[in-house]
Amino acid sequence: MSATPDVMTAFTSGLADINLDESGTARRGANAAGMKSASASIYDMAATLSGHGALWNWGMHDPALVEEIRARVPGFGEPWTDGFSEQLYFLALRELPIDLDDYAGRHVLEVGCGMGEGLNFLSRVAPGAGMTGLDLSPKAVARGTATLSRGDALTFVHGDAEELPFEDGSVDVLVNIESSHTYPDLGRFLGEAARVLRPGGFLSHIDVYTRQRTETMRRTAEEIKGLEWTADHDISDRVRAAVRRRMAPGSHFRTTLGKQRMNPLVRQIAAHSQILMFGGMFAGYQPPPAIKALSKLGIVPWMSGLPMESYRHRIAVRR
Repeated sequence: MSATPDVMTAFTSGLADINLDESGTARRGANAAGMKSASASIYDMAATLSGHGALWNWGMHDPALVEEIRARVPGFGEPWTDGFSEQLYFLALRELPIDLDDYAGRHVLEVGCGMGEGLNFLSRVAPGAGMTGLDLSPKAVARGTATLSRGDALTFVHGDAEELPFEDGSVDVLVNIESSHTYPDLGRFLGEAARVLRPGGFLSHIDVYTRQRTETMRRTAEEIKGLEWTADHDISDRVRAAVRRRMAPGSHFRTTLGKQRMNPLVRQIAAHSQILMFGGMFAGYQPPPAIKALSKLGIVPWMSGLPMESYRHRIAVRR
């Protein structure tokens, strides 16, 4: 199914329903199924249209992290990538009490892996682990399998974050990056994370939050048996730094887009859409005059998205 206007409307309204609800009530039944179907369709389309090296997440910028990554991955960075998306993935493992050279034989699961490029990067940072990516989008999983999978070292499976197809206690580290704000039932996902993690295993959870979703996460995390939350870091400033660098003239993002054959106005619209999708409002983005003019005519949205308040990295250990 393609991302028709009806699908886009279902997805955006579902996101608002999940993230702006003061009560934090879990969505189940037809409402949850509709949101999941729309989400899968959106990411199916992204998997079909996105080129290698496209943006994976809002990213973060921390010069110290960049130097650490370069020490482990020689040649990391431009001209192939701006490195911001990778830094979020690196942070997800770096902050755990496991040395990056001690992952041999461990099972790392990423829930919400998209097309798998982030997990592929982690397989270079922490060699020797068996890494599995799970995603709700069949086409994203198919693309990851076709282009990145490497035997037991890196595999991809189709599945639902709220019904993980893994045995109890079979995972050493579960990574979840910029994904759970789309889940209709956050508690069910966290419960599944607790189930599949072995005792002493870790959940590294990174996501963006509205004020309401922050409170939902706080309440839900307290209710989940088996997970002990050991860290909660606000990384908003570092995320905003990455988004602003992507928006800047001459950035890797703008240079790459500029190489594509398209009308200059279409290029501005494409850049505007990408910036909105990948954290522009969170970082104080203001559209250029041409976009403002088109927005007055109703041709493109001027600003859109949810009032995201913070971007956080939380860690839990399975008791």
